[in-house]
Amino acid sequence: MKYRAKVNNSGTVELPELRAILLFAGLLLCLLALIGRDIYLQGIRDNFLQQKGNQRYSRLLVVSAHRGMLTDCNGELLAVSTPVESVWANPADININDADERRLNTQQLNQLSSVLGMRVADVQNQLEETSRDFVYLKRQIPPEQSEKVGSMNLPGISLQREYKRYYPTGAEDAQVVGFTGEDDNGQEGLELALQQRLAGKLGSQRVIQDRRGHIVEDAGSLTPPKPGGDVTLSLDSRIQHLAYRQLKLAVEQHQAKAGAIVVLNAQSGEVLALANFPSYNPNNRTRLTPQAMRNRAVADEFEPGSTMKPFTIGTALNIGKVTPETVINTENGVFTIGNKTIHDTHAEPRLTVAQVIQKSSNVGASKIALSMEPEVMWNTFNNAGFGAHTGSHFPGEAIGMLRPAKSWRPIEQATMSFGHGISVNLLQLARAYTIFTDGGELKPVSFLKLDQPAIGHRVFSSKTAEQLRVMMESVVMPGGTAPLAQVAGYRVGGKTGTARKLDHGHYTNHYVASFVGFAPASAPRLIVAVMIDEPNNKQYYGGLVAAPVFSQVVSGALHILNVPNDAPLDNVLPAPTEIIREDI
Repeated sequence: MKYRAKVNNSGTVELPELRAILLFAGLLLCLLALIGRDIYLQGIRDNFLQQKGNQRYSRLLVVSAHRGMLTDCNGELLAVSTPVESVWANPADININDADERRLNTQQLNQLSSVLGMRVADVQNQLEETSRDFVYLKRQIPPEQSEKVGSMNLPGISLQREYKRYYPTGAEDAQVVGFTGEDDNGQEGLELALQQRLAGKLGSQRVIQDRRGHIVEDAGSLTPPKPGGDVTLSLDSRIQHLAYRQLKLAVEQHQAKAGAIVVLNAQSGEVLALANFPSYNPNNRTRLTPQAMRNRAVADEFEPGSTMKPFTIGTALNIGKVTPETVINTENGVFTIGNKTIHDTHAEPRLTVAQVIQKSSNVGASKIALSMEPEVMWNTFNNAGFGAHTGSHFPGEAIGMLRPAKSWRPIEQATMSFGHGISVNLLQLARAYTIFTDGGELKPVSFLKLDQPAIGHRVFSSKTAEQLRVMMESVVMPGGTAPLAQVAGYRVGGKTGTARKLDHGHYTNHYVASFVGFAPASAPRLIVAVMIDEPNNKQYYGGLVAAPVFSQVVSGALHILNVPNDAPLDNVLPAPTEIIREDI
């Protein structure tokens, strides 16, 4: 059946009534469909739409936390974080060479690359990673650069506040303080060891971007960052500066491979200075080398040589085997054990125990050692902290080597008495000398400023410790191995060490020269341990290479600390023409 339109008398077309109903019904259905779709999207799928909108215009930015400061024991800054800007972009929002105003064009890309000092290809590669919605183009840029980037008003390019670590003392304490990475997290040294205390907690901020990718307002959901805590170290910047300078001079003078120095508070075990050379500038690490980064005072192991003799002789004194006046048959400097022979450079038929220390006799130390059971010696070495961590919690600390006593052969017990066949690090060795300065007790070491001295554990009796201090004072007098360690106005004591270096189990013609001492001897305040690695200027004995560094550092440090004199200012005696050299 066909429906035809009719034309009435006025000329108006009249549609059939059914067709009008169908047309109205169709329009009504379309309207209902739109209403239903609107209800579905606005009600049922509301979260989906908001998520899509947020992806286009909402961003959750990380708000960096301020890292805590590191200061020395007097409040001087050693590490501080300063605010800087980093440049970031959303590659998903940027399509190079697109004409849309939300995109970067070639001219803008070139301009941005020039300001950032980057190759155009490098910037373009990062911006083309459209699978990512956040990339750093360049982090921690100088203020002048960030101002230029901000003034360019580029679509999709934003600045974010971060923090950059600054080290006012530079190379002087680089290995001990360490450094942070781009995220301001500790990477080396105390920055790494104290990460939990120094690091804050990141915050977040939700923001709204316009269609050009610029942030136009905060969306209100701010989680504020929590700043890190400040830490006061035991280091004294004045003594650190002095120690680093004198160490550097010695390494250069003796054309050595490297050197390290440790200065301890003799009563508390606090580390007042720890320096290495070569070093590096932590504020500019573009040419950083592993050689410069190495904290040799903590991470390097070496045979301590004759600096171990006080522990051997102290063991015999402590158990009553000998007294300082006991005479030892040193057999004119030649002592054979099995098929091995131990030599003294300066042949003496007999020496007292005190003279064995003063003149550093290997034969004398060996005979004293062999008069005791190996386990007795091992217990002393172990109680003195050798072969174990110092308790400093410093990253990468070496523990050295102390083999079990049951494996010692007689020749090995003899050589260990004068520091061969055992290895230590310099911080270990300096710490062990607190036994002599604190009445026979070994103190734990600390890189943190202490409110009161830590409690140690007893190794020797106070009488034994006092006897050894007197013996070690004779080492720096004429007739001893270290007259160059003397300090005007103060009594000092210590022990020299010279040891050949091992290479694949064989001794070489390279040496480690060392000296460990204390001052003032009447009431010790400082322990200073010096190690010079491979001196190469025709001098390699500890008394000639390391002892003068001790003298200069102790002299300056005692004046810095206003320690009263315990000797006349003219107490320094002229060094003999031929200084007695310890036996190797």
